[in-house]
Amino acid sequence: MKKRMLSCYASDFASMNKEELLYTLRSCEGRTMMSETICTASPLLEDVTNAELAASFGADFLLLNMFDVNKPIIKGLPECKPEDTIRLLKKLTGRPIGINLEPAAIDADNNTAWALTSGRQATKENALKAVEMGIDLILLTGNPGIGVDNDSIVKAIKELKETVGDKLIIAAGKMHGSGILKETSDAILTLENITDFIEAGADIILMPSPGTIPGVDIEWAKERINHVHKLGKLVITAIGTSQEGADRDTIRQIALMAKQAGSDIHHIGDSGVFGIAVPENIMTYSITIRGIRHTYHRMAASINR
Repeated sequence: MKKRMLSCYASDFASMNKEELLYTLRSCEGRTMMSETICTASPLLEDVTNAELAASFGADFLLLNMFDVNKPIIKGLPECKPEDTIRLLKKLTGRPIGINLEPAAIDADNNTAWALTSGRQATKENALKAVEMGIDLILLTGNPGIGVDNDSIVKAIKELKETVGDKLIIAAGKMHGSGILKETSDAILTLENITDFIEAGADIILMPSPGTIPGVDIEWAKERINHVHKLGKLVITAIGTSQEGADRDTIRQIALMAKQAGSDIHHIGDSGVFGIAVPENIMTYSITIRGIRHTYHRMAASINR
């Protein structure tokens, strides 16, 4: 199947393998909208998942943060067998779904909401469980204060590439420092890091959107995105700094800067309010990068198509 993301329906996504999904992302030419939600957070609409809400406001691709493959909980999802959690969410949204896994050790002294659990670690066992559940993409990244560094990401990419690299998309990178002070500001991702990630087996590189991290502007992003493209891979530019809760003018600026820099997939984060971007900002971002025609099409298309 060779269709661009803009033209795909739920039935198209349901039948795609990894290579077909990568093709549809690439052929969309920078007009793909990815929305991240915290699946363990209470949903804004009580009995409707935040992922469903994000999909209804124009998201093409759904990314689940805090999803534990050993204890798969998505708040607002109807009751089902744990192993069927992702498949049910796909049925309800008609979207491809990714999860975050984190290449870091568990810190017993971390009592924050982000504290790492065994089912969220970037291990081959967890990656295999993700495949069995029907997950389309694993993003190797780090939540606030978890302590994920770029060397750990490289090691995790290699392990997952050998284990599940032919079955799902492997994305890698950071939206913020994740507690590693030497990897903040413009040092969050170097050209050497990008080369290492791709040589290890990453299909997509994630980096902060211009205007979201100190020192990260259009030229910074453009240099790195060009480098990724020369190596034949795709880029996700991410808002991971709670600016997903900013005013719409700020969202438009970030979206246009990411587009000018060459982004393939536009990510909007999970903490505009805790658990999801401000829904109107998902739509605003989508309209900015592709207009109302394609945004309304994604919003209106039935999951039964």
